[in-house]
Amino acid sequence: MAKLDIHYLNLGTIGTNVYFLTNSETNELILVDPADDADYIVNQSRIRQYKPVAILLTHGHFDHIYAVNDLKKAWPDVPVYAYIGEKELLGDPWMNRSRQWAEPYTTQADIWLTDGQQIQLAGFSITVLHTPGHTSGSCCYYFPEQKVLMSGDTLFHESYGRTDLQTGSQSAIFRSIRDVLMKLPDDVDVYPGHMDPTTIGHEREYNPAIF
Repeated sequence: MAKLDIHYLNLGTIGTNVYFLTNSETNELILVDPADDADYIVNQSRIRQYKPVAILLTHGHFDHIYAVNDLKKAWPDVPVYAYIGEKELLGDPWMNRSRQWAEPYTTQADIWLTDGQQIQLAGFSITVLHTPGHTSGSCCYYFPEQKVLMSGDTLFHESYGRTDLQTGSQSAIFRSIRDVLMKLPDDVDVYPGHMDPTTIGHEREYNPAIF
């Protein structure tokens, strides 16, 4: 089983966790939610001798995507992955909130994903879990062998993502957490888009979406 190393930086105006997921044997890199400052991300990857193979987006809000276009220029052979239901939001600066917060920004994925799809990247098997609620096309990335979940803005430490923005739904995010994420084992480590890491077991006991 490939060993997954996880390192993250807090970047951007809203403090987004940008995750560097690497295979410890090959140094292949999967980057999750490049929030901002592409030059810094590229430099950090170069210093650590990472070999980028993929960029994963959990959803399309501006604070998770601002570095994507510059990273595409720096890493032209590295594909960007996102859930198919997030295509409209990624391409609309009003919907992804970039126009309201800063400079209007749009991007698109190179590879569109579907619910339950299995992808193989950097020696890891990854399951795509569609978790609507924060946005209609939000998804999480589950590494079943390593028992790691990249939860984006769906599941936080004793909290969950806001649902009052376009395509958001509180009832949908509650269903995503209860019916999808809470089916995972208690010892799965959860790495959210904001705040500190947690576990499925801890959230099963303390997350307000469960009650």
